[in-house]
Amino acid sequence: MNGLSWADLAGLSGHFMLLSLVAIGGAITTASDMQRYVVAEHGWITDAQFTSAIAIAQAAPGPNVLFVAVIGWNVAGVAGMLATLVGTMLPSTLLVLAVSRWAARRRESLAVRAFATGMAPLTLGLLAATGWVLAEPFVRAPDRRIGALALMGVTIAVMLKTRLSPIWLVALGAAVGALGGI
Repeated sequence: MNGLSWADLAGLSGHFMLLSLVAIGGAITTASDMQRYVVAEHGWITDAQFTSAIAIAQAAPGPNVLFVAVIGWNVAGVAGMLATLVGTMLPSTLLVLAVSRWAARRRESLAVRAFATGMAPLTLGLLAATGWVLAEPFVRAPDRRIGALALMGVTIAVMLKTRLSPIWLVALGAAVGALGGI
């Protein structure tokens, strides 16, 4: 179990269950709190391991929720992977099944339309928090600060002003990093 007790695994799974219920826009929107829990609060993995887990899972083919399994694996091997993945998938899947059936029957009601419209700002805020957690180690490093902030500025400007696929910006970031820029 990589040193984690059953109580720690239950706590890890329970925390990820709670996060799955507020993951409006996908599991990635709660990455900032995942980082707080597994890195800052418990010290089970390092900031670099956390960031690498997200990068590896996002680069791999398949659903983007795979980063949760990689984080769990880094924390406690197979047991950690199961704890985080089941914790993330089970509550949100059951909730979505129930709510989608209910909302489908009431999709034209003012309440359902208002709820759907109100979720957009929440999703953007959660994504911004995740972006900051991933960028913060680079922004804090004096030798990487200017490059990191410039790359963030370019990314934001391109996403706001164009319809360019975000994969090209990920490729740009990878190229800059590979060349030693950030």
